[in-house]
Amino acid sequence: MTRILLYSTVPVVTKGFAVLLSAVPEFELVAVCSNEQQLSKGIAAASPDLALIDLDDETPLDRLFELRREIAVPVRIVLWVQSISPELAYQTMRLGVRGILRKSLGGDVIVKCLQKVSAGECWFEEALTASFASIRAVQLTHRESQLLDLISRGFKNKEIASALLIAEPTVKVYLSRLFRKVGAKDRLELALYGLRNVITGQVSAWSGTRSAPGAQAVRLPALVPEDSDRRPRARPQPLVMRSIA
Repeated sequence: MTRILLYSTVPVVTKGFAVLLSAVPEFELVAVCSNEQQLSKGIAAASPDLALIDLDDETPLDRLFELRREIAVPVRIVLWVQSISPELAYQTMRLGVRGILRKSLGGDVIVKCLQKVSAGECWFEEALTASFASIRAVQLTHRESQLLDLISRGFKNKEIASALLIAEPTVKVYLSRLFRKVGAKDRLELALYGLRNVITGQVSAWSGTRSAPGAQAVRLPALVPEDSDRRPRARPQPLVMRSIA
């Protein structure tokens, strides 16, 4: 019996998922969580084998992986997404996600995915895994990660200086280095690059209000797509890979 935890902020999603799992004898829905507090308690109390995370703008993905370190529960994670960039998909894979499942897929595919992941395999679309060959990792310093995060939030140089408690000319120096390292042509391109990498806090150095830095988030190398003309083309079909863990 595979014990499954569902995280979603949408009630109708949880109800539909419960109905779907009720028809699969090998699955047991042991917890349904709709906020971060419930998620923490649910993982600790229910000890699920597998967690399906409905990924949206409210999903605390960085906090989820902090919980995995804090709670000694070997839970396998599958992300349920509307869409996901290759950069973010790569980041989540490095953090230990075992599957990425699109919401447009039918119930039979969802069940098949969960069965494969439960059996110790991984589930990713062929198009996503193919795209990993066309991106390169960029190692950012702590300050560069902070800067990238703030740029993606629309901060101006003066606001960045205030938030990071540094001089505005220093911001310009850091920005110049960041432009060269990332290869961005202008501020908009840098912001878009930041959004692809920072969307759930994966490379964000801090999170919080527009006035003061907050807690350190999970940090990974940021990613830069290579020339799009050299990207391998593949159909968006599921790819099941054997787990190396």
